[in-house]
Amino acid sequence: MPYDIRAADGLRVLLSDRHDVVERKMMGGLVFMVGGNMCVVVSGRGGLMVRVGADAQARVLKEPHVKPMTMAGRPMTGFVRIAPEGYRTAAALHKWLKRGLDYVETLPAKAPKRRPARTAR
Repeated sequence: MPYDIRAADGLRVLLSDRHDVVERKMMGGLVFMVGGNMCVVVSGRGGLMVRVGADAQARVLKEPHVKPMTMAGRPMTGFVRIAPEGYRTAAALHKWLKRGLDYVETLPAKAPKRRPARTAR
């Protein structure tokens, strides 16, 4: 399943005034890195993955359309998965992005990783 292009475009618009955002195709979806830290992912499995931090995770999981984030059957502390119904409106998408930004802005910025140059074969 391809990731939600509408959600990705909405996030791009909401993040357009920032200069510390990098998009990366990873994990079957599109990851929005802010200051070198993973903030929100438009998942290829459907929905959004939002980094809210360990302290907010239990509180956020009580909201509708929110589930724990697991990868390879293991829970990912500090991350939640939002079903598409939870971010259909622009206001809801903005709410989830703000939660991700609020958390990653507490983290130290990371220098962008350089990808190794490809050699000709």
